[in-house]
Amino acid sequence: MTPKTALKKDPSTFLRRTGAPYHKYYETSGSTGVPTPTPRLVEDSIWNTVSVATIWSRVLDPGDRVAALLPSDVAPVCDLVSGVAEYLGCTMLRAYPFTQGICDWDRLEALFDAYRPQHVFAAPGVVLQWTRLLKRRGRLDRVRAGVESLMLLGEVSSRSLRARLAEIWDARVIDVSYGSTETGTIAAGCENDRLHLLLQSHVVEVLHGDRLTPAEPGRTGELVVTTLNNFARPLLRYATGDLVTVGGPRDCGCGLGLPVVTVHGRNTEGVTVSGVPLSAGAVEEIVYATPGVTGYLVQLKRPEGTSARLVLERDVDFSGDPEELHEGIREEFAGIGIEWTQVVSVEELPQLNKSGGSQKNWKRTNIQWVG
Repeated sequence: MTPKTALKKDPSTFLRRTGAPYHKYYETSGSTGVPTPTPRLVEDSIWNTVSVATIWSRVLDPGDRVAALLPSDVAPVCDLVSGVAEYLGCTMLRAYPFTQGICDWDRLEALFDAYRPQHVFAAPGVVLQWTRLLKRRGRLDRVRAGVESLMLLGEVSSRSLRARLAEIWDARVIDVSYGSTETGTIAAGCENDRLHLLLQSHVVEVLHGDRLTPAEPGRTGELVVTTLNNFARPLLRYATGDLVTVGGPRDCGCGLGLPVVTVHGRNTEGVTVSGVPLSAGAVEEIVYATPGVTGYLVQLKRPEGTSARLVLERDVDFSGDPEELHEGIREEFAGIGIEWTQVVSVEELPQLNKSGGSQKNWKRTNIQWVG
């Protein structure tokens, strides 16, 4: 296999010497090491765009209005959305609310009044922050009126969070993309909110323990991919570091003949609380299934797991008893063997402790070590 550390140590070793000029230049966020250069040829961009468009075309129709609340700098994600929208004949707006001097929350609200997008692509944390702001201003009903779909990407999102956003926005919410800057898009979401592996673009395998196996239904482990359409920098059996579970095409009723995949997050993101392993996905399934909660922070005291405090962010329209909220959450976690030293809540968490914040490359900072 090709470990991520090998790619980051010497990225130039993996470049294919084609002699052709690069079409695009990107870099990874650098959240797990130094940023990694990721140039692409025209063929790379075309293959990735068309591959994803075959899935997203089940939601996007020619003439639909698309808005991307995604950064356009350095990373490829907004270019992907724009490319697919153009390929499918949609109208496209780029409007990242953290673009200093160009777009902010006020400008975004005005853009939605004028443009009235039907499909909004954004990181889950950005949608959460904007939802809170619109509620506070009393503008949510007006802004959400024309939105048919929230298309989430850039972070792993839980089903409970998507269900919550679907209820608040009265819209379809889909986890539409999984991949990385290094690999391109590995899976895309259909209209049923299921990620389908793009086997036309990758050979997909699963590492379970020390055994590498084909990505067959029922397999759980670290995802390993060989890129078929990365012509500038192909990767052979690249270990992504992400834990996944693979299902068969019949696990989704959309009719696509492609396997489905559930992404649990990075294998390095798990922590131990009082000797019990705990993943970000397990936390979010409980937290976001609880009405009145829009964020969380897990505070751990060194040595690992000897003391664990859960800090919840209350929604702006929360009107219940905070103590009842804390006790209900505590009981839910006890059901999976997690005993918190303390559960508290605040009116608002710092932005840097929220997925999708403006200065954190979308990587999770919901874990904080203290002491």
